[in-house]
Amino acid sequence: MEIDMRFFATFREAVGEKERTGRFDGDATVGDVLATLESEYDGLEEQLLEDGTIRPQLSVLKNGRDVTHMAGPETELEDGDTLSVFPPVAGG
Repeated sequence: MEIDMRFFATFREAVGEKERTGRFDGDATVGDVLATLESEYDGLEEQLLEDGTIRPQLSVLKNGRDVTHMAGPETELEDGDTLSVFPPVAGG
């Protein structure tokens, strides 16, 4: 299946582009996609997952909905889904 991925702020810099489409197995979960991204991009290594869970303060949206309100990293994906990945935000 194909998943559209969107990256923001420092994650966009690490990936080198705002959006990309990735091909994954039909039973891929959010955690599978995040683990793949960590292994593909040095700038994302250990930035997305911590002991199999999504790192605190990280926002990951599936089709605009926060996956923490779904099944977290076990959230299943379908062909054509959009996964948006936001780093922690600081400031005031």
